Amino acid sequence: MAIFIQQVCNGIALGLVYALVAVGYSLVFGILRLINFSHGAVYAFGAHIAFFFVGLHFGPIPAIIAAVVITGILGVLIDKVALAPLRKKKSVSIAALVTTLGISNIIQNMLVVIFGSQRKPFPDFFNLGTLTIGGIQMNSRQFVMFGVSLVLLLFLLLIVHKTKIGLAMRATSQNTRAAALMGINVNSIITLTFLMGGASAAIAGGMVSGYYQVVYPGMGFMIGLKAFAASVLGGIGSLPGALVGGLAVGLIESIAALYIGSNYRDAMAFIILIAVLIFRPAGIFGKNEVIKV
Repeated sequence: MAIFIQQVCNGIALGLVYALVAVGYSLVFGILRLINFSHGAVYAFGAHIAFFFVGLHFGPIPAIIAAVVITGILGVLIDKVALAPLRKKKSVSIAALVTTLGISNIIQNMLVVIFGSQRKPFPDFFNLGTLTIGGIQMNSRQFVMFGVSLVLLLFLLLIVHKTKIGLAMRATSQNTRAAALMGINVNSIITLTFLMGGASAAIAGGMVSGYYQVVYPGMGFMIGLKAFAASVLGGIGSLPGALVGGLAVGLIESIAALYIGSNYRDAMAFIILIAVLIFRPAGIFGKNEVIKV
């Protein structure tokens, strides 16, 4: 029983990180109805920027703050350079989707050129010891992941649902043309969306690198797919859905590793994704709608 509870705790901590990455998918999809498949590579970019500043003898918090700023700017550049011209030309949705796949490959190759393709050790800054309660061991790294992810997710939910900026984001999500007619600067809202998505990915990248103590260019591929599965499960475009979906994927993955084996844990996210697409395509918090393209 103690092992099961420990796996549940591991799953919650990991699930909150998935949720933090899934937020980027949901934010962009909510505004643009676009699945941004470059988000996993942006996550890896943020982790490498944190790694770079740690190498310059920055502390963990300053390094992650620098990564948040630079990765947020990268998110904005992705939109301004590659996606905004497609919107201006009123290109079909598949063009933007393929573009994000290309951007993902470009970012990953750029990381290989700059940092090399091999795995590199990330300092274990967040390990302050292990707490044992009733036979259940909790590492301080898990507490850091749990606390930081939860606070940031609640902060994002507060922004979206309780501020004027959030109201503008929700209005733009509902109807871009009507929002523009009401005086909302739609382009600024889109820029803010990509900035927030990139920043959240950088924080997740820095924490996961510190947790596993490793960083490498391809690290965003699998976690990006898992976060996408989480966002689909929760209802892509919904921030509460990203939170619930991330927790569900993290928990199921950890429990599956206990009873089935760690070799099969990655497959669980895709089993969940397929099941959701078959039985409830809109997800837990999503709404069925017809999107005209």
